[in-house]
Amino acid sequence: YKMKRVLFLFTVLLSILSAKAQKVFSTDSQYQADVKVYVVDSEYQADLLVYKAEKKYEFDVNKNKGVWYFSDNKYDADKKIYFVDGRYQADLLIYFVKNKYRAGWRTKSKQHLMY
Repeated sequence: YKMKRVLFLFTVLLSILSAKAQKVFSTDSQYQADVKVYVVDSEYQADLLVYKAEKKYEFDVNKNKGVWYFSDNKYDADKKIYFVDGRYQADLLIYFVKNKYRAGWRTKSKQHLMY
């Protein structure tokens, strides 16, 4: 009984940890994408400031907070994105930041795009 309980708690904990990760996949086709993204030149033009997480921090990513892990597999991703050539084509304007603490939403009304 005790072993079953430990196994159950471990399974719940593992699912919570993996649910925190916001994994994105960059697709080559805009028709496969959930969100069309354009990278702006300045953080002040962005809807979302994005920090790109490394593989080893894949499960350290906070869901929908602007910290993204780029997955190699589209089936493993929470969202499929497509980088467009012009900002007028984009659903979401992003700017890549160098520090994780700077990541976050500047335009809260667009948060639903990444849920």
